[in-house]
Amino acid sequence: MSARRFTVLVALLVTALAATATTGPADARAASTLSMRGADVSSLQRGIEVGAKYYTAAGAAADPLDVLKGAGVNYVRLRVWNNPASGYNNQAKVLSYAKTVKAKGFKLLVDFHYSDTWADPGHQSKPAAWASHGISALTTDVYNYTYNLCTSLKAQGTTPDSVQIGNEINVGMLWNDGKVVNNNFTNLSNLLKAGYNATKACNSGTQVIIHTANSDSQAHARWFYDGITAHGVTWDITGLSYYCNWHGTMANLTSVISDVGSRYGKPVVLAETATPFTLANADSTTNSITTACSGYPATWTGQGTAFTAVQNAAKAGGAIGVFYWEPTWIATPGNGWDPADINNSGDGWDNMAVFNWTGVFNSAVRWIS
Repeated sequence: MSARRFTVLVALLVTALAATATTGPADARAASTLSMRGADVSSLQRGIEVGAKYYTAAGAAADPLDVLKGAGVNYVRLRVWNNPASGYNNQAKVLSYAKTVKAKGFKLLVDFHYSDTWADPGHQSKPAAWASHGISALTTDVYNYTYNLCTSLKAQGTTPDSVQIGNEINVGMLWNDGKVVNNNFTNLSNLLKAGYNATKACNSGTQVIIHTANSDSQAHARWFYDGITAHGVTWDITGLSYYCNWHGTMANLTSVISDVGSRYGKPVVLAETATPFTLANADSTTNSITTACSGYPATWTGQGTAFTAVQNAAKAGGAIGVFYWEPTWIATPGNGWDPADINNSGDGWDNMAVFNWTGVFNSAVRWIS
């Protein structure tokens, strides 16, 4: 090697090392640590009240929260609906169960749907009490509702560690006023700012998550988060949902997480994911997911392997957290999916829980850091 070439190579190495040393947190995405190892157990309170029983992998009767904690969970997510017909989960139910969650040593994520029922990419209905309200009144509604629940939680010693302002709001929330139409993010942005400001007024340390199911492509994620950024929306953590049946490969998931993490300079969490342990059905309600992840059979072992793969894909993109959605929702009469008919509707998630149909935990499922 010539002296000149050696000098050039040394200069290039020094430049590369300097660039690495000055790389900010938003760019250092590889090999992250999953500090938010979560489980959404929103149906659990009702399930236990109507008789659901849970057991360790060895078959010993146990509190499912203790079982999940032993498997690595340190964060619990609870959804809140404004005024669901069944009462589950309204503000009072969340306040009650938050005490249980915090007493177990978990951190708490409150998932505001701003609806009386399910809010997701295809449904974002206003709660009945707000049905006639226009965008100005809705902005006040969001602020007041968020602030009131947050301060009530704080007053009883269960301050939320994080909150979601909306659930899977791919094209907005509180339709039609807060729906994004013709790329107009103005109304939605006003609602998101209200939720953010209310949360920080309650407790400045509570982290605000803005959650979409846009893990399927960089283009979709950029469209949404660019749209709200252009309108001055502030948030702390970017939340995504990922289900392999709907959102593409795990390699693509890694790519999307990495892109949104670096593009917006904020930590990323998977606020929802889940994988099946069977394709069979425990009750009369059709399963929501009826196919397995490619390369991961719908078996006891396959579920655990698939969940580990999702976590590793998230880590590879730089995510800081992964939440399993409804791991405790086993089919139990009286704990159905429909808040307007909770006693008679069934459970479309019984094949996705991490407890089997007799309530025994799948030891192949682990939350990893």
